[in-house]
Amino acid sequence: MVSFSTLDFTIVILFFISVLGFGFFFGRKTKDEAEDYLLSGRKVGLILFILTNVSTWYGGILGVGEFTYRYGLMSWFTQGFPYYVFAFLFAIFFAKKIRNASLFTIPDKLTQVYDKKVGLTAALIVFILVSPAPYLLMTANLISLILGTGIIVSLIIGVLLSIAYQFKGGFRSDIYADIIQFFVMFGGFLIVVFIAASDFGGLKFLQNNLPANHLQVTGGASPTFIIVWFLIALWTFADPGFHQRCYAAKDGKTAARGILISIFFFALFDFLTTTTGLYARAVLPNLKNPVLSYPLFAEKILGSGIKGLFYAAMFATIMSTLNSFYFLSATTISRDFIFRLSKKSGEGKLKLYAVYGLIISGVLSIILAYLVPSVIEIWYTIGSFCIPGIILPIISAYYLKLRIDNKIIFIEMISAVVLSISWFFIRQEFFLSTKVLGEIEPMLVGLTGAVAIHLYGLYFNRTSYEQVKVLQNRQDTAL
Repeated sequence: MVSFSTLDFTIVILFFISVLGFGFFFGRKTKDEAEDYLLSGRKVGLILFILTNVSTWYGGILGVGEFTYRYGLMSWFTQGFPYYVFAFLFAIFFAKKIRNASLFTIPDKLTQVYDKKVGLTAALIVFILVSPAPYLLMTANLISLILGTGIIVSLIIGVLLSIAYQFKGGFRSDIYADIIQFFVMFGGFLIVVFIAASDFGGLKFLQNNLPANHLQVTGGASPTFIIVWFLIALWTFADPGFHQRCYAAKDGKTAARGILISIFFFALFDFLTTTTGLYARAVLPNLKNPVLSYPLFAEKILGSGIKGLFYAAMFATIMSTLNSFYFLSATTISRDFIFRLSKKSGEGKLKLYAVYGLIISGVLSIILAYLVPSVIEIWYTIGSFCIPGIILPIISAYYLKLRIDNKIIFIEMISAVVLSISWFFIRQEFFLSTKVLGEIEPMLVGLTGAVAIHLYGLYFNRTSYEQVKVLQNRQDTAL
């Protein structure tokens, strides 16, 4: 538990009240129709698009602190730079196509271009990828630090603060809550970097007080380790949040421009968080639990009031992603499972199904966060297992010349996930002590299998471009 003054508590409480207030106030006029509840009527403008896109991108703030504390600038090189590249490519090659599709989810598109079985398989993968558990765990850790509550109580508080306003307001509430969180997260970290530089000095202080590897972009890590983190950044193409916001944008131009402008803010916030992590490592070199490097650094250098603002900034960074992932998870449950599997369901019931999804997602995230209490482990495991199974199906769904037979794409999705999981356990059991085989990461195995199967499909069973055009333009009665 940290030492919090009355002023610090007041600032944090005011932050939560502001977020809840914005969420409830702007969500009060949300209609029950699917497009309005799930996508804010597909009328999200450029400014709102950027604010929600940037704020929801940075939920793993304590994980970033831990990564920077351990590895220095390699944190930016693996957790920042590759995402700029893939976000740029997404904006250029996918954003307008996604908006023009006017669907709701990634599985919608795969069902349209392939079939229902492929769509349901994608829905399962997406549901795992958008698990709110890592972000709920970080929120609970901060709540526990401040209030001294146990992990279960802290997890429950985190869930309630994140989803309460979404029951009525849906995606619109999520967007407007992100406005407050955007400005708080940037303001808090900007102040901390300024104070740290003023108190300790600039680059020379860091050079004199950090391990040499911490100021090298590769951090002395193996090429395989870095390559895998770059490949995990392929997640950008399959990021349900990017797809959701593109579907919700008022037009394709807004979606593409919004992502391109967001990259600037991604880089700015990465500079602030990485710099804070480097100062934390330089000032507190012997932390036993680096995941708490940001909070403990704040405890060391910040006075009353400023500390409360910085904690509000950490909460804002995490919870802007947490509330987004809860809603994405609820959308997946409602649209891609209940709606698609129910023979009697109609569009008018999607809001009710989404409410069920919020409750289900809240319970499941509490269980997972309690059972796997490591943020980086959850990220790495989920990414390594799931991303190989969905990257190529998504790309081929929007670029029809890459489309392959329905049965083969289904086999590809299952095989890629199974290969990744299998290699994870085989490597643990037999090869970790073997230098070459031990360095082959599960994701590499899964992606290799996916590429091989897709190439086979392209060579032997590719559907003609004309047939796919007919298929895609046909009104799909399943949607």
